[in-house]
Amino acid sequence: MATRKVLLVGDESLRKKSKPVKDFDEELWQLLDDMKSTMYANDGMGLAAPQVGILRRAIVIDVNNMFVELINPEIIKQEGKDVEKEGCLSVGSFRGRVERPYKITVKAQDRFGYPFTLTGEKWLARCICHEVDHLDGVLFIDKCLDKQQYIKQGGRI
Repeated sequence: MATRKVLLVGDESLRKKSKPVKDFDEELWQLLDDMKSTMYANDGMGLAAPQVGILRRAIVIDVNNMFVELINPEIIKQEGKDVEKEGCLSVGSFRGRVERPYKITVKAQDRFGYPFTLTGEKWLARCICHEVDHLDGVLFIDKCLDKQQYIKQGGRI
């Protein structure tokens, strides 16, 4: 497993929509392993492939010691509302409040292409939503309730 460079806000590739994963092969497995290593090396809870410069619909998440890989994730159900502060490895030290669903169900594929669904609440739901947004070129600062504070601190959208 290698640690890859995490792209930072301002890099235009973070704003592009990712393409579906079609090949469930050793190249994908290496990407997922590298993403896991990169996430842990940067003390993150989640990481999306676009954050390491790969425009494919793949994310890794570790919330409450539950590690999961989601390939081609699609949120199929949302319930409730929850507002908490979020951060992002691609944004730096800024933390800001974002409204997300309290509970979500996502359908995805595992690293071998097998489909599954996962339901998560609170932080797992938040993390999945955050990382799925990355796959669509959306950063948490776009949805941040504290956006003006971010801009005042010199942050770029």
